[in-house]
Amino acid sequence: MGFREVKSKVLTYLTQGSYDHEVRGKIDVKNLFQCGLITDEQVIGLIKQCRGSEYEVSPHHSAPSIDVHVLKPVKNGKRWYIKFYFLEPDVVFISVHESGV
Repeated sequence: MGFREVKSKVLTYLTQGSYDHEVRGKIDVKNLFQCGLITDEQVIGLIKQCRGSEYEVSPHHSAPSIDVHVLKPVKNGKRWYIKFYFLEPDVVFISVHESGV
């Protein structure tokens, strides 16, 4: 799955409310979306402005058959870090925060 398909799919899932969050530590700084500090609409806005050069994919550390997608869009001069994977029928967010956190 290439960048355009990943971007389209994650936006569709977010719009439909088909998302969840991976259990992890430090959610107050590493997943602002899960904490409610940013909304799904704000995450959608960040993803919409992401370009292919701001995209990476790698295997999940504990489940190598799952692709983990990383988007690094810039908004208002700040780079964001959005990390997620697809686990049908949802997209699962691992991290949503400004880079450097």
